[in-house]
Amino acid sequence: MLKLYIGNKNYSSWSMRPWVMLRQAGIPFEEVMVRFDAFTPGSQFKKQLGPVSPTGKVPVLVDGDLVVWDTLAIAEYVAEQFPQHALWPADKAARARARSICAEMHAGFQALRGTCMMNIEASLPDIGALAWRDKPAVRADVERLVAMWTELLQAHGGPMLFGGFTIADAYYAPVCMRLKTYGLPVPPHIAAYVERVRALPGVRAWIDDALAEQDFLDFEEPYRLRR
Repeated sequence: MLKLYIGNKNYSSWSMRPWVMLRQAGIPFEEVMVRFDAFTPGSQFKKQLGPVSPTGKVPVLVDGDLVVWDTLAIAEYVAEQFPQHALWPADKAARARARSICAEMHAGFQALRGTCMMNIEASLPDIGALAWRDKPAVRADVERLVAMWTELLQAHGGPMLFGGFTIADAYYAPVCMRLKTYGLPVPPHIAAYVERVRALPGVRAWIDDALAEQDFLDFEEPYRLRR
């Protein structure tokens, strides 16, 4: 059975992507949660991951003797191992587009990711309003998301970005969490897509687990005090 190492579900956006992909597709896997305590060399997090992954980061997929430690590489490996689940679109052009937007997420949206860190448990519209007012780069990232998602939803007819669920939806699921947590303004059809993603069984299961953690980490939340 596949083994997937992840971090705290409330905070770990990169872990969320392959976990949701596997869970939503119904592919069996063993979950190993490595709690965030710190990311210094001597932290328990690094000590536990060190023997598993050369990067000491999550997520990590282990399949027998094989270790895959990049999120996009994990997605590609799983799609190849389980072609019956059609994790990429069947159409060649759509498949290339889906890979392109996943790569864009992988490397881009730095302002949104850095300013509005994933925090599923929280409701932070005040922080979101300040970011929207003061950070043009955050507004630019959201504008790009709106344009991208609008085009794809219109082209493929929804309900997901390429019609049915694909890796692309798993890849943007953490963004949906951010838009919700920070109350960032998006058009109604984008807000509706966000809610459809949140309602997917695989995403809903991740959210439920994140809410159950109740593991407040101050270094993940520089913008608020524990209440």
